Amino acid sequence: QYKLELPIKTELIYETSRLVSRITDFPLQPNKSIVGENAFVHESGMHTHGILSNPSTYEPFKPEMIGRTRRIAAGKHSGSTGIRASLVEMGLEPTDQQVKEIFLRVKSIGDKGKRVADADLQAIAEVVMGLPSVRPITLEEITVVTGNKVTSMASVRLNLNGETLTEAATGVGPVDAAITAIKKAVGIVEPIQLENYSVKAITGGTNAVTEVAVSLSKGDRKATAAGVNEDIVIASVEAMISGMNVLMTNYNKNKK
Repeated sequence: QYKLELPIKTELIYETSRLVSRITDFPLQPNKSIVGENAFVHESGMHTHGILSNPSTYEPFKPEMIGRTRRIAAGKHSGSTGIRASLVEMGLEPTDQQVKEIFLRVKSIGDKGKRVADADLQAIAEVVMGLPSVRPITLEEITVVTGNKVTSMASVRLNLNGETLTEAATGVGPVDAAITAIKKAVGIVEPIQLENYSVKAITGGTNAVTEVAVSLSKGDRKATAAGVNEDIVIASVEAMISGMNVLMTNYNKNKK
């Protein structure tokens, strides 16, 4: 209408929004349109079937236009079509009967009010499909130093496909230091980014069991994972490594 061409790079909208959120320490609400964590995430059977058949059914524009990617989530509202799509993205090729069994197990977990992360879906699929549970990354050791007069520091030793990786990092608190150390160690081999981090106490008291949920990305792929532990640092580390393993597991390589 106005015949104006503005040099706006719309694909940087999401990245810019997250940058502003970090700088201002003002978290984005998950349900915020376009830039919220739940935008372009589809779980219910009807939605996933429609999205996979014709994205314009529920999305007004492609998520890539603003630097996002579409993600199919598993949960109590999931349908078999969405479950299969998520498994295929992981590199798995389940039969119709296996998809049905995985679907029933996911629904059972979701009906109990529990979160079904991508790492959980992967573990369920491995059991149903009889696949070996091979994880590229395992934690061998982590040490954290923190205090009111020292900068928090963490050192980690990981095993990545048989190779030992060690790294140390500082951070704003022990959790940030531990996550940064893991990202530095794995980043040498795989550039994996932490997209979202959330924490909640499952039980009360100073020794409360803590659940940490993370969302990670590697290129245009995303994965969610969770860690549960009385120690928030260990819960965070478990969640990070679990999510990284989802993104790094190559089932085609593991086939005999």
